[in-house]
Amino acid sequence: MQKFSYVIKDEVGIHARPAGLLVKEAKKYESTITIVKDAKSAAATKLMAVMGLGVKCGDTVDVEVEGPDEETACAKIKEFFEANL
Repeated sequence: MQKFSYVIKDEVGIHARPAGLLVKEAKKYESTITIVKDAKSAAATKLMAVMGLGVKCGDTVDVEVEGPDEETACAKIKEFFEANL
């Protein structure tokens, strides 16, 4: 399993537009990508679950990637977070 933590910099947090882009990016990989905030977690491929985490600017999320292409998926998802969130 690969994982990283990220502090959200987008001033409105993970709202509809970036959440939609995140889901689209996550669906490119075979690995399971999970976003964890506090005690809640959501599959990165499920839009409503991701939005349901209520991630705001300044929140820290943990991203866990597990599966056959986890190294590539983790690197690309981390790049996505840095570029979009």
